Amino acid sequence: MPNDPLVHSTVEDISIKEKMSYDSVLGVMERRIAAETEWSRYTAIGRLGLDEIALKKGHRDFVTIVTGRLENDRIVLLGVLPDRKKDTVVDFLRSIPIRLVKTIDTVCCDMYEGYTEAARAELPNAKIVIDRFHVTQHYSMAADKLRQVELKRLKKELPQEEYQLLKGNMWAFRKKKADLTPKERRVLRKLFSHSPDLKRAYQLREQLTAIFELNITKSTAKRKIHAWIKRVQKSGLTCFDLFIKTLLNWLEDITNFFITRDTSGFVEGFNNKIKVLKRRCYGIFNLQHLYQRIYLDLEGYRLFAAHGVTTICG
Repeated sequence: MPNDPLVHSTVEDISIKEKMSYDSVLGVMERRIAAETEWSRYTAIGRLGLDEIALKKGHRDFVTIVTGRLENDRIVLLGVLPDRKKDTVVDFLRSIPIRLVKTIDTVCCDMYEGYTEAARAELPNAKIVIDRFHVTQHYSMAADKLRQVELKRLKKELPQEEYQLLKGNMWAFRKKKADLTPKERRVLRKLFSHSPDLKRAYQLREQLTAIFELNITKSTAKRKIHAWIKRVQKSGLTCFDLFIKTLLNWLEDITNFFITRDTSGFVEGFNNKIKVLKRRCYGIFNLQHLYQRIYLDLEGYRLFAAHGVTTICG
């Protein structure tokens, strides 16, 4: 087999190209590619990311992907865990050598207590940063639910010709104001003329997004967020009520973002690569194989170029 056979390819493809059985190719991968992290390769981790993916689309059989973002911004795979339970994450964090635990200054994740509680217990010196894009999803969905309610009302109340002028409102409403096309601006003006509440929800959504774009301190961010909450309450809108409760419950970890502006962007980008890998390989349900394939796609070319050998250690 060539030095880089399975990088961005499949076992099936290589078995055909190299005229080897599927099991033979799989056996080479199992023998040559590590199935877990070799901690001795790292001197420091820095930022640790925790996120989940579903092995099967539409199912809730989540596995946890643990990644690291090193000082040179290199993204590394640290673990593939069988579920996202707190105890499972705790066990993994305890497996990290103490010398490396001391180098973890940030844990990036979403608003899932299994991750945050495990991190607080095992990485007490690391700050937990709730990813701002997960927060954005929550308040954007809150505004969009109001849009859906209002559209149902308008469909009943407006003449069909008038209602047709609102076509395309979904994508226009979900966009930032700065990204709107002239046509989308016209659609929104028409929509907002029929629904002042929806206009207020859109404006409030944009105002909160603007806060996260500011280069401000954590304490200033807190003040601005509390001021935003007061504006929502004064508006009389109820669509953000559940989000505000969540926001207040997680405010400390959410506003940690403003300390070093860390996000889970590196985790999300990494997980998108995994989704491509899953589609390419028609799903990988063996966790050892999943770790090996992710590791190979991530590190394969770099390691082969450096060593010119087929043996890859984790």
